[in-house]
Amino acid sequence: MGHVVSRPAPPRRAEPYVRVRDLERDLAARVDGEVRFDPGSRGAYSTDGSNYRQVPLGVVVPRTVDAAAEAVAVCREHRAPVTSRGGGTSLAGQTCNTAVVIDWSKYCNRLVSVDEQAGACVVEPGIVLDELNRRLAATGLMFGPRPSTHAQCTLGGMIGNNSCGSTAQLYGKTADNVRRLEILTYDGTRMWVGPTGEEEWRLLDAEGGRPAEIHRALRGIVAGHAEEIRRRFPDIPRRVSGYNIDQLLPGGPFDLARALVGSEGTLVVVLRAELGLVPVPKAETLLMLGYHDIVAAADAVPRIAAHRPLQLEGVDDKLVGYERRKHMHPEALAQLPEGGGWLMVSFPGDTQEEADRRAHALMDDLRGGEHEPHMAFIDDSKVEKELWELRESGLGATARVPGMRETWEGWEDSAVPPERLGGYLRDLRRLFHQYGYDDAALYGHFGQGCVHTRIPFDLVTAEGVAAFRSFLDRACELVVSYGGSLSGEHGDGQSRAELLPAMFGPEVMDAFRQVKAVFDPDDRMNPGKIVSPYPITSNLRLGPGWTPDEPEVRFGYPQDEGSFQRAVMRCVGVGQCRSHTGGVMCPSYRATGEEEHSTRGRARLLFEMLNGHDDSPVTGGWRSPAVRDALDLCLACKGCKHDCPMSVDMATYKAEFLAHHYAGRVRPAAHYSMGWLPVWARLAALAPGAVNLLAHAPVVSDALKRLGGVEPARPLPRFAPVRFSDSYRRRGPRGGGERGEVLLWPDTFTDNLAPRIAAAAVEVLEDAGYRVVVPPSTLCCGLTWISTGQLGVARRVLRRTLRVLAPHLRSGTPVLVLEPSCAAVFRDDARDVLPHDRDAKRLAEQTTTLAELLAATTGWDPPLVAADAVAQPHCHQHAVLGYDTDRDLLTAAGVRLRAVGGCCGLAGDFGFTAGHLDVSLACAEHELLPALRAAGPDTLVLADGFSCRTQIEHAAGRRALHLAELLAAARHGLLDDPEHLPGHTREPQRLTTSAGTASRPRTWTHAG
Repeated sequence: MGHVVSRPAPPRRAEPYVRVRDLERDLAARVDGEVRFDPGSRGAYSTDGSNYRQVPLGVVVPRTVDAAAEAVAVCREHRAPVTSRGGGTSLAGQTCNTAVVIDWSKYCNRLVSVDEQAGACVVEPGIVLDELNRRLAATGLMFGPRPSTHAQCTLGGMIGNNSCGSTAQLYGKTADNVRRLEILTYDGTRMWVGPTGEEEWRLLDAEGGRPAEIHRALRGIVAGHAEEIRRRFPDIPRRVSGYNIDQLLPGGPFDLARALVGSEGTLVVVLRAELGLVPVPKAETLLMLGYHDIVAAADAVPRIAAHRPLQLEGVDDKLVGYERRKHMHPEALAQLPEGGGWLMVSFPGDTQEEADRRAHALMDDLRGGEHEPHMAFIDDSKVEKELWELRESGLGATARVPGMRETWEGWEDSAVPPERLGGYLRDLRRLFHQYGYDDAALYGHFGQGCVHTRIPFDLVTAEGVAAFRSFLDRACELVVSYGGSLSGEHGDGQSRAELLPAMFGPEVMDAFRQVKAVFDPDDRMNPGKIVSPYPITSNLRLGPGWTPDEPEVRFGYPQDEGSFQRAVMRCVGVGQCRSHTGGVMCPSYRATGEEEHSTRGRARLLFEMLNGHDDSPVTGGWRSPAVRDALDLCLACKGCKHDCPMSVDMATYKAEFLAHHYAGRVRPAAHYSMGWLPVWARLAALAPGAVNLLAHAPVVSDALKRLGGVEPARPLPRFAPVRFSDSYRRRGPRGGGERGEVLLWPDTFTDNLAPRIAAAAVEVLEDAGYRVVVPPSTLCCGLTWISTGQLGVARRVLRRTLRVLAPHLRSGTPVLVLEPSCAAVFRDDARDVLPHDRDAKRLAEQTTTLAELLAATTGWDPPLVAADAVAQPHCHQHAVLGYDTDRDLLTAAGVRLRAVGGCCGLAGDFGFTAGHLDVSLACAEHELLPALRAAGPDTLVLADGFSCRTQIEHAAGRRALHLAELLAAARHGLLDDPEHLPGHTREPQRLTTSAGTASRPRTWTHAG
């Protein structure tokens, strides 16, 4: 196979000089929206999910599409380039540029109208696909294409890239589902476009003006190149590369809307879109087929596709092996049939019987053949969901695999005719081998011949970058030889634009350039993408010139070779932290809608802070105010550690940053008040009554809050008259302890503020046959010092704790921790703070929750509760400890449970810190508070976390129970006592935000 040298792109024009300060001033004066030219915003938007990085001039977040149009007008007056951005998950570099970035996702996300009879809707470009389909749910209709980023990708981004996803097998690409677009050109022309028949064209031509001029020019360009367009455009389901000018060919519908889909913001700005909708399948069935290897699976695709499935996806043994290595989706992986390559085939139906019948018909067709696959009919909805997550997690699963080189996009989504897929994969594997890229996994939308892969390119040395470029040339030649497309889903951007001449030839490329000139003659619309492109090896996020700092750090980062820089690089831009439902991540993004306050945005700023590029807008290193401000709204919930496919742990990164940022400097007042809470609590225990009296006296309380940096609207917690640990040491252990000894950890919150919970736990444990002991002296896990970045103190506190607990740890005694955040420190953070301490490892392994201990107690059964309950799992339960055991125990007790997702919003010191109240309550309003308002007065409220219980009481006026309290109360029948649980009411604390009162009186549940 010969080496390909791509036809060089025409030289790019010199960029016009833009007076950035004047541009910023005029945008701020004229645009209804947020105009941001600050270093933090520019750093957060400097890249997307690709290999590329370009620092924007600034960012505009318009509140309306009219405001966006005005922003374009201001940019035109200053000759400033414009780049549109939705979810920012693009994998080819389309949504980063040295331009004014218009972020549509925060405000321009309306579902404008729905016409159920016509099966259509009108949307603004910032609406997220899953959110659109949720809003359409009552109609029984949905938008058909469904990329794996469906929880965070916007319709504007899907239109820009011509996105597809797995369901495109049945519903086609985004272009196939767009009816009309309202567009804006750089010169200010605004119009609706769509199919233009001859009669409509005559009327448009007679009317004249810029719309007629555009249509006339396009008709001429395409007619002049029609023969070559027909010859060079591959007739395959997944041709996404290039402009869709085949939609403008003579004799066709001349559909300008579909022609503009996939143009990546290089031609027009899309203001609104009219979309075609399809009925939501009433039922679905999943069939798993196991083949000898992925090539054999690909060879089977045409036969299976003839059965018209909804989805036909492929997964190879490497991807499955990487997910196993990363402990992802273990239950789903256990359901895979025997094989080394798998096809996932789903069928829709009006009934489950119909969907199942179609699956069985395929199974019958495949039996008895020469290459009959191993088959698994999946009839468990939970397993089915996990299997689809296994497939959709492909990017995250292959991006950072332990013991393997890092992988990157670059040849991420090539596509060939489905009937030739097997041969293409054989040749692609040979090419991988020639370049030493054998670790690359293969997966994707096999029913349409689209292949996803991430490849271990070396993008940090000159030799590695040269090999990267050489591989792309060879891969380009390969896919073209198969009659395929460079891109089958994610577009060209900068990753493939320079290769397009090899696919389309000089005449079609000339047509592309002419089309670009019709809409954007001065190349101001997302320049350097698709035509007149930036070279593939320029603007790399890494590159041979990348020289990041490698600072000394306080945490161990054992999963990242002890490197903070490698830890930050975990973020690959998939944007799952921008999802609106499910899991916990990222509560501050869900509350604010801000890129800078997403996990990804913060990771980008930390990347910029490490100073690997000379043009980084983020300066000052650890002292950077931009990074400090972005991290200020991080709730340290650890949701990202669990929900992010790359396990980005922003809570740890925040603590690391704060440790360096405030080293040798005066800290915020909250770091001294709440960061040192264990010390103040110990002192308060000497005279709790007097402390409570002073802390709640009107004038003194206000002064204490101001002095301590505490939110004025929050009532200070009340200290218990007697600490649990003091009373228990006087009481001493009781019972025979036939089940052994357990050390009950008296955390600061339970010990000093809610000793009733520990007392309830003792009762439950002794009833279960355990002998309960407590530490001989006051100890601490160091949580409050860790969360405020006082890591030196945290390390000393933890070392003291380990010294005292050592005899128990070395004898294997379980350490029961009732407060989830403290349990998470023992199970997770302690090993990072003290990475070489064997007792820290023992502590992590022996730390248990109440539910875990009881579930492992043979012969113990929970008392009957038989009640409705709303539960708020603590974020650290979700992220580190797991909540399934609690769920199972409660179900066994007869609890009809609704576990709320998301974060309560208080999150340790976060919700108590002055200035955080609005965001704190917005987090609670996302899922928790609506669930509480919907719950009846007899519904129990459960929350093991002190923060969660406090937020529930402050914002909803209800009393939440710890699991220990619930079990103890059930033993005594208190759940049936109207004087105890539930039914006691009171006037709740009314917290107010800048938007007004956050809650109204609600019935609360009282434990008696």
